[in-house]
Formats: sequence, structure tokens, C-alpha cells
Amino acid sequence: MKKLSYVLAVVGIAILAVSCNNTKNEAVQNTDQSNSAETKENDLKEIKQSNAEKVKELLSSFSTGNEEPIKYINPNKYIQHNLGAADGVEGLKTLMEFLSKTKPSVKIVRIFSDGDYVVAQTEYGYETPTVGFDIFRFENGLIVEHWDNLQAIPPTNPSGHSLIDGDTTIKETDKEGLEANKKVAEGFVTDVLMGKNPKNLENYFDGNNYIQHHPLIGDGLDGLKTGLEKMTKMGLTFKYSKIHKILGEGNFVLVVSEGVMADKPTSFYDLFRIENGKIAEHWDIVETIPPVKDHKNKNGKF
Repeated sequence: MKKLSYVLAVVGIAILAVSCNNTKNEAVQNTDQSNSAETKENDLKEIKQSNAEKVKELLSSFSTGNEEPIKYINPNKYIQHNLGAADGVEGLKTLMEFLSKTKPSVKIVRIFSDGDYVVAQTEYGYETPTVGFDIFRFENGLIVEHWDNLQAIPPTNPSGHSLIDGDTTIKETDKEGLEANKKVAEGFVTDVLMGKNPKNLENYFDGNNYIQHHPLIGDGLDGLKTGLEKMTKMGLTFKYSKIHKILGEGNFVLVVSEGVMADKPTSFYDLFRIENGKIAEHWDIVETIPPVKDHKNKNGKF
């Protein structure tokens, strides 16, 4: 009888051990499944995240110094066209560290995508408040190239507009509609700003209905003509010589050009809002290109 009790006790202990091991294995398995599900969810989030959202995170990090969004940049290929920053990821980190010391505000006003490109128009609360256009080019979900144009914020223009206020709504269109809008913007830059067919000026506008954000020019064709005359008297004559990029989404089109202003090499970024085949609103950022001796990279402005 004692022997039987002993055997039953041993069997009971064995069953209990097996049960405990099964429970432990189930717990480990559940934990593994939970971790796996969380990993898959994070991976899915990364996959679903748009290039525009990645740019938002990266630009916003300039106010905090948080280097986490640098993960969106290809570590082996990052071509920098901001001539005040060194090339590559390390150059960006150095710039970010320098700019974030004052905890500047970063306000993205407009952002849109065109294929592998993302364009952002942003107000930066640096020591000298600044507005800029940033262009990022992506390859396989990672940023590989960057261009920008920056300008200190001036007083409002004769019509009371700033460099950034105005319509922000992107009205989506099909591919043909976008290409038509790009042709309008390109035509205006070529005919008027490059001076190839200035007589076509009025063809690009719906009468006098035109909102202007250039600091020296007011609304409408009347404001445009008056503003250009004022700039000439101030010695701020300009001439566009080459278009480098035309990027857009829906009714917004950005044209990146180079030329000369006040006898200095200049980069011109012009953003147009197109309505019914006519220019309805215009923003621009104008930046003098520094001499080569002051460039911190060899990639050029464009």
C-alpha cells in the first residue's frame, strides 16, 4: 500500500511538472506571438507611412534635436545641396545639432508629393525667422537627396500678404490635369520671367484676379506691374536663365530656377496655385547663391 502511494505521488509530481512546463511554454509562446504581432504592426506602420509623413518628422526634429527621424535617410547616399551644410548624413547631424540649440519652432505650411519627390514650404523660428522650400528625393523609401531655398521673413507686402499665408488646400487632379498645370507654370516662367514672350503676360491670369505673396508686389496684374517698376528703381532687376525642376501635386506647382538678381547669382523657387488653367496665387523664395569658396559641399545649388 505504501509502495502504491509512493508511485501515485511520483506520477502526480510528473503530471504537475508537465502541466507547469506546458503553461510556461504557452506563456512564452503567447509572449512571442505578442512580440511578433507588435513587430509586424510596427513594420506595417513603416510600410504604410508616406514619404511626406517622413519629411514632416524629419523637419520637425530640427526643433528638438531628436535624431530618430534620420533613419529615413539612406546612410550610404545622401546628397546635400544646401551649400551651408556638409555632405552626407554626418553633415545633416551637425547642422541639426547647431540649429536645435535654440529650440526653434518649425511650422510646415504646405507639403505635397510628386513621384519620388516631396516638397515642403516651412516657416522656421530661427534667431532670424525664415521661410523656406525643401525638396527631398526618395529611393526605395529612403531620402537620398535634398535641395532648399531660404529667405528671412520680410514685412507683409503692399496687399498685406506674408510669404506663407493663403490657400493650403490641394485640389487633386488626374495626371493630365497636373501636366496641364505644370505647363501653365512653366510657360509663365519662360515667357515672362525669362523674358522670351513678355507680351503673353495677361494670358496667364484671369483678369485682375491674382493673389501675390512676393514682399514687394501687390495683388492683381496692376500690383504686379507696379511692383516690378518699384524693384527696377531699387536696382533689384532680375533675369531667370534656366529651369531646373518642375514639381507639383493637384493645383500646386513649384518651379525651381536659377538666374541673376541685382547682378548676383540667384536661386528662384516659385510656387503657383493654378485654377481653371490660370495662375490664381503665387509664393516665392529668392536666395543669393554664395561664392564657391564658401560652399561646404561640392554638389552645387541645383
